[in-house]
Amino acid sequence: MPFFICPSCGNRELSNSRTAGFSNRPKGCSKCGFGFLFELLDDYYPAPDAAFFTCDKEGRVLDVGRGGYELTGLKDEDVIGRPIKEVLGLEWKDQGDGGEEADIDGDGVTDPIETTLEWGVRSLGKRVTVHAEGDLPAEAVADVFPAYDDDGGLLLVLTPQ
Repeated sequence: MPFFICPSCGNRELSNSRTAGFSNRPKGCSKCGFGFLFELLDDYYPAPDAAFFTCDKEGRVLDVGRGGYELTGLKDEDVIGRPIKEVLGLEWKDQGDGGEEADIDGDGVTDPIETTLEWGVRSLGKRVTVHAEGDLPAEAVADVFPAYDDDGGLLLVLTPQ
């Protein structure tokens, strides 16, 4: 049975608890009430200090969840509606290996966000440097999950190193 995770509080739920009751329509987070959850196809436990960012199908920030402010110093109102790569200044460290991820812009470095948006696949354990606006660079590990709905989008989880 698939797990779901809330980008706002990090709460994990089983899929059957999301539709318990009279309706088959999925509910939001049962812990904090956040409106949408992301499906995790494998068992996934984020670190306690992980930062969550949700984006639409164009890579624009929809919400900064748990840990986002602590990692970047940026508040929701500073980033909502802006491209995630612009806001966080992500510099990917992992080189392309010719596998599932593509080198989108031809620079020899794969971009897991572009891969997730284009192919709808997860990218886990990718090393990245975060150059958030007005903040010192921070090393992190990125996990990127696609949104499995008609709207598209993604969940970016950054774990500081």
